[in-house]
Amino acid sequence: MSIVLLRHGETALNAARVLQPADTPLSARGLAQARAAARTLATRRIAAIVSSDLPRAWQTAGAVAQVAGLEISPEPLLQERNFGDLRGRPYDTLGFDPLAMDAAPPGGESLEDFRARVEAAFGRLVARRAALHGDLVVVSHGLVIHAILAAHGCLDTTMALPQRIGNASITVLTAEPPYRVTLLDDVGHLHGIALDDPASLSGG
Repeated sequence: MSIVLLRHGETALNAARVLQPADTPLSARGLAQARAAARTLATRRIAAIVSSDLPRAWQTAGAVAQVAGLEISPEPLLQERNFGDLRGRPYDTLGFDPLAMDAAPPGGESLEDFRARVEAAFGRLVARRAALHGDLVVVSHGLVIHAILAAHGCLDTTMALPQRIGNASITVLTAEPPYRVTLLDDVGHLHGIALDDPASLSGG
């Protein structure tokens, strides 16, 4: 059985390349993406769903919960990195890449603190999956999924860690070390339905 990582669907601010306030919801296309991902995941044996409690992730998890007939367990540790006072500002006007900055922006979270939080979240996910008889679906954010893969994902020689995690993409890891990645950033379920713009932000 596996840990299934699902990035939330698109938001209007993703598409506009704006760092998102915490309360940003899915766009209409994001909701369609969430439903498409849910239909694909319905073919798996889902035992539990854990989600970031931010609205864009929670709405995405809701689509999965509906097809799986399960409740969602909130996990605040899965929230996207907090960019503090930069939230609400257009990425392309900042003059630097906030997604790669080590220091904490004003009112925000440093890269070190973010990685430590994601590490704690991953430990909780592994423990949760070990108690299940099926897959654990984890709904989170681009930078969180990227951090999990960078720290723990065992990629075979045909794979490379993507710079950008796609909206509503599905990544599957085996549930025990070395956490082999069997599906990486897959968006095949979105083709012809609601594939997002590859220039939209993946994080923030």
